[in-house]
Amino acid sequence: LRNSTSLDSLAVSQSIHDGETLVSEEGTFEVGFFSPGASTGRYLGIWYRNLSPLTVVWVANRENALQNKSGVLKLDEKGVLVILNGTNNTIWWSNNTSSKAAKNPIAQILDSGNIVVRNERDINEDNFLWQSFDYPCDTFLPGMKLGWNLVTGLERFLSSWKNEDDPAKGEYSMKLDLRGYPQFFGYKGDVITFRGGSWNGQALVGYPIRPPTQQYVYDFVFNEKEVYVEYKTPDRSIFIIITLTPSGSGFGNVLLWTKQTRNIEVLRLGESDQCENYAICGANSICNMDGNSQTCDCIKGYVPKFPEQRNVSYLHNGCVPRNKFDCKSSNTNGFLRYTDLKLPDTS
Repeated sequence: LRNSTSLDSLAVSQSIHDGETLVSEEGTFEVGFFSPGASTGRYLGIWYRNLSPLTVVWVANRENALQNKSGVLKLDEKGVLVILNGTNNTIWWSNNTSSKAAKNPIAQILDSGNIVVRNERDINEDNFLWQSFDYPCDTFLPGMKLGWNLVTGLERFLSSWKNEDDPAKGEYSMKLDLRGYPQFFGYKGDVITFRGGSWNGQALVGYPIRPPTQQYVYDFVFNEKEVYVEYKTPDRSIFIIITLTPSGSGFGNVLLWTKQTRNIEVLRLGESDQCENYAICGANSICNMDGNSQTCDCIKGYVPKFPEQRNVSYLHNGCVPRNKFDCKSSNTNGFLRYTDLKLPDTS
């Protein structure tokens, strides 16, 4: 039997063993030990309950698998979650950096998919001692913030699994870059491979996910304390799941999950066209998709920096002005209007 007195929470000294789980109040999420894919390693994770196949949205000990089914999850008196192995050694613990003192702490799985550690009588999220939403893995869930807490220096970003059998951090990540005007970048290691575009007040411009407003809405917060993007689903029976794939084939598979059907519907796969490859065309040029192929064109009034590249689809070296600009002559210079373009890099 479960060693906790509540279905969705643990108090100090309570625990769950491998084979036991915590279930959120409305039965949406479940916490327990699992083995991904063909792996025999055991991990503590959060997944959608009663959904097949198993859809894991967060993993605690992603870098340090248990080698058998002897794992135990406990909460100590300081409000720290710990995972113990069969020899009672700690293999993972929650990084409790809160300055607030723990007073009768409990750990609870919420129906948002967030595990929180809080003082028993304090439900104010600003006073949480720790929460899994501060340490995302490969999945961006409604209510989760991606970006920076500028006061504490905490960065919340997505990182892919190594592969379907290994939830350890893989090659790919998605982060909010604070240089200039903040925007999202996708990385392979330290190399930028994708740019999500800047916030225009309604959406991240050019980001290939076009949210249906009736299903989920984005919000971008940019002030002296925080810079982050989050999204919410007005209908609580619907969950949108945005994932970062291990292959890096695209930044953002968008999946729709409803409580009524308990099935996942694919709204969008992360694969994107070649023009999404970062800086593929060089300065002063535009990337256009023509069928299945990509071409680079200079903006009006510009020519390829190296004329021999005029007929090459990849203008890596970009374009330069056709003629020397004469700001005194209003007949030859001015501004031209372009539409349906991603805004230039604002970093």
